[in-house]
Amino acid sequence: MKKSSAGQDLSASELISKRIAELRDWRGETLSRMRKLIKEADPEVVEEWKWMGTPVWSHDGIICTGESYKKVVKLTFAKGGSLKDPARLFNSSLDGNVRRAIDIHEGEEVDVSAFKALIRQAAALNSSGKSKPLKKAKS
Repeated sequence: MKKSSAGQDLSASELISKRIAELRDWRGETLSRMRKLIKEADPEVVEEWKWMGTPVWSHDGIICTGESYKKVVKLTFAKGGSLKDPARLFNSSLDGNVRRAIDIHEGEEVDVSAFKALIRQAAALNSSGKSKPLKKAKS
């Protein structure tokens, strides 16, 4: 695990755990649940702490970040535009060519198998070195 560059002695995993504990509400529970699913989907995932306090999960490059806001937990996939999302989990940042995000509001559940498939697909994409966005189907 990478150490924080903020001069602290805590590992990235410890800093993520600390952030989850500090949230003390549904956002912490949601981030904790999604973190567990990420690790289950990709046991080789590396936890990082970047950009002054953002949890990041990587495998040969960034898979996704986990941010908590007042009304949403946002999981932003760095190369989400290149991933197939048949379950339509991506519901935010849909206009760009590269990133895609999943916004989870209080009380919402995420399709576990579809989410794990996205994590595995993102890790495989990073490992392949390819990252061209999928062409959008015309409506």
